[in-house]
Amino acid sequence: MIQVPITPRPNWKMLADEFGFRFHTLEGEPYWVEDRYFQFSLQQIENELEAPTAELHQMSLEAVDKVIRDEALLKKFQIPETMWDLIASSWKQKAPSLYGRLDFAYDGRHPAKLLELNSDTPTSLYEASFWQWLWLEDQVNAGKLPRRADQYNLIQELMIQRMAALGSYQPGQTLHFACCRDSVEDRDTVQYLEDCAREAGLKIAFVYIEDIGINQDGEFTDLDDNPIRWMFKLYPWEFMFREEYAAYLHSANVNWLEPMWKSISSNKAILPLMWDMFPHHPNLLPAYFTDDPKAASLTDFVKKPIFSREGANISVHRAGEILQHEPGPYGDEGYIIQQYTHLPRFGNNHMLIGSWLINDEPAGLTIREDTGYITKDTSMFIPHIILD
Repeated sequence: MIQVPITPRPNWKMLADEFGFRFHTLEGEPYWVEDRYFQFSLQQIENELEAPTAELHQMSLEAVDKVIRDEALLKKFQIPETMWDLIASSWKQKAPSLYGRLDFAYDGRHPAKLLELNSDTPTSLYEASFWQWLWLEDQVNAGKLPRRADQYNLIQELMIQRMAALGSYQPGQTLHFACCRDSVEDRDTVQYLEDCAREAGLKIAFVYIEDIGINQDGEFTDLDDNPIRWMFKLYPWEFMFREEYAAYLHSANVNWLEPMWKSISSNKAILPLMWDMFPHHPNLLPAYFTDDPKAASLTDFVKKPIFSREGANISVHRAGEILQHEPGPYGDEGYIIQQYTHLPRFGNNHMLIGSWLINDEPAGLTIREDTGYITKDTSMFIPHIILD
């Protein structure tokens, strides 16, 4: 795995505007960066990233099954008791999943180490699937990359196939999409998913989370008062469980994407549980709840809230010093600690890999860079290629 400089496409910002990539620059700082790329061998992709992604995902499903059956663990995961039956029902009914992402520290020489699972509301989807593939095609056509250059990127193809398959189970049903009103990134991500759904032949509608209503039958409705029967929501389950309308989740009769059982696999508490279930697995890092006596064995560690998004309230500790701490709204629910591992450094930046799953199958890569130790929503996105 190497980082290679390359000349950016001269018209890429114009293309970004044309294709609706509105968040390529955030607060004046670059988010999408194409003056360099990462190069992998096919063996690295298949054996050291794709295979561990598939295995760890299956391990996480075993962990979900364990939590569903254990009230003490449900409490550890800070799942409201009023939601236990609904979550268990979604699991036992095998409520289908659409996508997810596992984040790794990987340097190309040692086994990839799982940092966390983003199984409920992962973003960077549009740029990982469509936009970096367009970059590859343009740079190959411009002679900047060899014709044999490839990319680990089946995301869009598998996403459309998955949506078509889900639609076949409920023909004619409208798939509602939802996200919060104040996030350009979330709206653009959902817009991309809407495009995939159209390509899959689905009927779709959109409603902002803030505009979802409740009718007299306790059903969720859109702005046209249409009952919502099937919904993709880019909004975390831990938030939904604590909203006023959580009381109506029992009566809403909605098929959710992502399903309710994802509230377990997206929870940082799954990291110490997986370490307990699969100790010394080569792709796992030691992790513990903060009240576990074994936590004292870690001198270099990362402290993470059980609920956390985009690096918020995470802190990096080494040899008794705090190297970095990110502010945020989380932490009241408790913390876990995970052994610190080095993120590869290229220049002044730390690099992290996100490995995508579509329909429980590995599908592609996201690569992020940041000057700090903690990857955030503003961290730079760098494209990649496969070339042996």
